[in-house]
Amino acid sequence: MSKKKSIVAVKVIGKNIQKALSKFKRKVKDSEHLLEYRKRQEYVKPSTIKRKQKQLAIHNQKLEDIANSDD
Repeated sequence: MSKKKSIVAVKVIGKNIQKALSKFKRKVKDSEHLLEYRKRQEYVKPSTIKRKQKQLAIHNQKLEDIANSDD
């Protein structure tokens, strides 16, 4: 993700607030602002991040091995 995020804004056209709100929600979801916010709620040590990535890689490799052994 980039360091600089653009501001999400939506114009309300013809007093149609519901449509503008749904566009706003979609833009926020696509821009990943909420994911960034949740990620920064608490500090995670770099070693913890690396450990989780390694565990995930091991898990994925085991699943791949199981799928390949069935063939």
